[in-house]
Amino acid sequence: MRMEKLAIEGGSPVRQARIGYGRQWIDEDDIKAVEDVLRSDYLTCGPKTEEAQEALCRYTGAKHAVLLNSDTSALHCACIAAGVGPGDEVITTPMTFAASANCALYCGAKPVFADIDPETYEIDPASIEAHITERTKAVVAVDYTGQVVKVREIKDICRHHGLVFIEDAAHSIGSCYDGKRVGTLADMTCFSFHPVKTVTAGEGGAVLTDDDELYKKVLLAHAHGITHDESWMEEAPHEGPWYYEMITLGFNYRMTDIQAGLLISQLKKLDRFKARRQEIVARYNEAFANVEGIIVQKEIPESDSCRHLYVIRLDPGTLSCTRREFFDAMKAEGIGCQIHYIPTYFFPYYKHMGYERGLCPNAEDIYKGIMSIPLFPKMTDSDVEDVIHAVKKVAARYRK
Repeated sequence: MRMEKLAIEGGSPVRQARIGYGRQWIDEDDIKAVEDVLRSDYLTCGPKTEEAQEALCRYTGAKHAVLLNSDTSALHCACIAAGVGPGDEVITTPMTFAASANCALYCGAKPVFADIDPETYEIDPASIEAHITERTKAVVAVDYTGQVVKVREIKDICRHHGLVFIEDAAHSIGSCYDGKRVGTLADMTCFSFHPVKTVTAGEGGAVLTDDDELYKKVLLAHAHGITHDESWMEEAPHEGPWYYEMITLGFNYRMTDIQAGLLISQLKKLDRFKARRQEIVARYNEAFANVEGIIVQKEIPESDSCRHLYVIRLDPGTLSCTRREFFDAMKAEGIGCQIHYIPTYFFPYYKHMGYERGLCPNAEDIYKGIMSIPLFPKMTDSDVEDVIHAVKKVAARYRK
């Protein structure tokens, strides 16, 4: 196979033990935190969930946090709280995981795709503005790779047009914009705690907001529409302490105390994880700054990013290979890569709804060359240098 030949032609592979693009970091204290929950009286809907929500609020500065079983559920509940419904439109980016657009479909609304900035790969505020119609209800802006979107411009657009600003911060917990932590920047912020993210709960998500009414709607949407809060109830007086009311239609999107226990432990390490990720990103930026054929994602100056992903872009004018050939060559060198992301409207489901290629030229062009290389805090300096050496070796092999 060609991938096998490349490693031979360039000498021995860079490393024998393969390294993946992302990995969780679980310590004994994380395991102990989960064990403590398993030995307690509560496995779900208990004190650890409350404690984790309070920890998120303390870290970010947000007034309210609701923990859920995934970021997908968080986005769905955020759209519900925003009043998104049939006939509405929600603007988002195609350079994201499908959930950022699917959350509109769950509510019967239409996802509308705005293009991205060709240097930062973040959603372009000018493209958001150009896609607003009388049916637009909300904007779901994604902090792609962990870099915060242009919050100031997007907030101004949403305020001017009366739109709800939902920040899909699945990649960006720990990041800051103009000195403020993600979680306090938008009307609602959605986090992910998937294992490859900066901190993990095994799986899980959260919605953070400073708005009391949005908080109430998210809280109800994620837990069957049921409340035990007497001030929210419609029937009074009630029978006793066992009484509760379902006051709206909701879902079972709750996080367990087992997951919350792990999240609490992980949040204590967030600043350390961020510092290590930033060290690796700085080393990559330095190493690839002048490598012909490799384009590095630009950073907007307002964003102090805790990167979830490090994306390189292959320059077709300089390299003679396809992305698949580069990908396979990296694999032959012992370096696992991934592609983030296939533009959402490329998928058959969206195609069957009438979405066609050509909607977002920048996103489509950039997608052809992007590739995520390993980035996670448990990488050693030697691991980082192996990745750099592999990228340079493969690029040199295919340089025109």
